[in-house]
Amino acid sequence: MTDLGTPSTTPAPEPESVERRIGRFANALESGVDRIVRGQPGVVRHTLVALLVGGHVLLEGNPGTAKTLLVRTLGKLCTLEFRRIQFTPDLMPSDITGTSIFRPDKANFEFRQGPVFTQLLLADEINRAPARTQAALLQAMQEKTVTADGQDYPLSELFTVIATQNPLENEGTYPLPEAELDRFLFKLIVDYPAENDELEIFKLHGAPKTSDEFGGLIQGHLFGAAELMAMRKAVLRVDVRPEIANYTLQMIRQTREHPFLLAGASTRAGVMLLRAARALAATYGRNFVVPDDVRELAPAALRHRIYRTAAAELEGTSTDTILQDIVARVPVPR
Repeated sequence: MTDLGTPSTTPAPEPESVERRIGRFANALESGVDRIVRGQPGVVRHTLVALLVGGHVLLEGNPGTAKTLLVRTLGKLCTLEFRRIQFTPDLMPSDITGTSIFRPDKANFEFRQGPVFTQLLLADEINRAPARTQAALLQAMQEKTVTADGQDYPLSELFTVIATQNPLENEGTYPLPEAELDRFLFKLIVDYPAENDELEIFKLHGAPKTSDEFGGLIQGHLFGAAELMAMRKAVLRVDVRPEIANYTLQMIRQTREHPFLLAGASTRAGVMLLRAARALAATYGRNFVVPDDVRELAPAALRHRIYRTAAAELEGTSTDTILQDIVARVPVPR
């Protein structure tokens, strides 16, 4: 017989771990972006990884693969302060960093901040601007500071650059210098979507019901600046075993010994790959790194930091093919 006077002994639900919370955010972000930009889940997750470790991202893809739309969607979902710069051949460095304007009422010069003073910056078609203008981003990306007229102006602690470039056109473009490429944590390839995803895109965007391309598909937000800062601190506590660190080291050293590579990855590349692996583990709800995390991120973290020999270029061996060979050569720790 049931005693109706006995209080319920149902245990209270366990509090959600920080890693599970980050994993839930990652899944929700992929789902939210997929409502507008179909077929790019890996790009979305890896971009979130960059946000979690304070790294910058270079998106490379053919025209019409929704690179700009993807970044705008991310900005809306994350509720970060967002600005966009359209890079052109006549863009000046001061158009990015800002300029000093004379104020007659105060009889002095006042610094007017440029679009780089934001949390999430979209540098659209970055390779269309000359080297001098591209260099204006170097200090900002590395030091999160802008120097103008001998005075330093700090940027947001969350300052992140997501740049896009078109790999097809050479006329009117300027190759990114090695020093600037090394400032990017990842170089992500935005490819054409699968056939089913492309059909869904046609249905979604082929006959829009409103002039707003988002069409009410984005409702609310997932997280903002405060949540992102908390997640960054949590990522630092993700455990990296010594054998995982050594596994990453061996992968980096293999890039310096491969016969098809003129120059391999630097120590900085290995450090950033290991940091990113911590964040990726958190997006999968884990508080420890496994070898698969390093393997998954190695192409994105290294493809823009290694340089092929002339023989490799003549044979048509791509950078990603070389990286696949390197990853396969390094023994996986147990």
